[in-house]
Amino acid sequence: MIADTLSGGFADAPTKSARAFRAILEAMARPGTIHTVTAAQPPAPLSVAAGVVLLTLCDGTTPLHLAGTADRAEVRDWVAFHTGAPLVAPEEAAFALGRWEALAPVSCFRIGQPDYPDRSATLIVEMDRLTNHGPALTGPGIETATWLNLPETAAFRANRALFPLGFDTIFTCGDRIAALPRSTRVEAV
Repeated sequence: MIADTLSGGFADAPTKSARAFRAILEAMARPGTIHTVTAAQPPAPLSVAAGVVLLTLCDGTTPLHLAGTADRAEVRDWVAFHTGAPLVAPEEAAFALGRWEALAPVSCFRIGQPDYPDRSATLIVEMDRLTNHGPALTGPGIETATWLNLPETAAFRANRALFPLGFDTIFTCGDRIAALPRSTRVEAV
């Protein structure tokens, strides 16, 4: 429905997007910390947090891949209206959104190039829950160690081995986000 496509964006875009950007930066700078974000109402099945991340980080120049249940007409229309992000195949995506199972195999996403490691994908992974329990995380931005429930550890350990190449990950659940940059070490469980 057209009304659903037109609604759900930031009511006060400059202020809301600045606050959301700050929360996303904090999550990336301090891996494993959980932050609350609000002000978006994307269509189902997307969470508020996934909508906020899309509204904040995507625009007409950021190729987006929608995977699994996220790839539906209501979401595509909402993304087109609010961000203008072109929808692409996984290997072309700067951002990819979906549940972990739908994004697999993650090896199909860009990991950058030795001379341009920033030309990699950021995965936005929808989760059923987001808690500070799970594998230990260490590395830049983490004083000693922190913990975060992850959908698996092997893929993130393999991703870290590629550093400075690799993908970055933002986890979303309800109105909460956490991040796992490629520089973070994930301990085996």
